[in-house]
Amino acid sequence: MTKADIVSRISEKSGIEKGDVLATVEAFMDEVKDSLEGGDNVYLRGFGSFIIKERAEKTGRNISKNTTIKIPAHNIPAFKPAKVFVEGVKTKVAVK
Repeated sequence: MTKADIVSRISEKSGIEKGDVLATVEAFMDEVKDSLEGGDNVYLRGFGSFIIKERAEKTGRNISKNTTIKIPAHNIPAFKPAKVFVEGVKTKVAVK
C-alpha cells in the first residue's frame, strides 16, 4: 500500500477531499519526523511507537578492498507495534 492508496481510502471513508487528506497525512509524517529528529519518541496508543534506537560502534568489512573499517555509534528511527496491533495481524493474516 502506498501513501496515495492510504489517502484514497481515508478520503472515501470520511468524505473529505483527497487534497485535504493528503495535507493531513503529510503533516502527520512531518511531525513524526521532526519529533524523532529532535530526540523525542512518538507514542500512538493501540498502534505503536516511533522510537530512536541506539546502535553501538562496531567493526565492519570493506569487501572490495579487503579491509576492516570502524562503524561509529549512531541512532536510527524504528517502529515498535503495539501488542493489540501485533495480535490483530497474527490472527487475521494467513501464513504463506
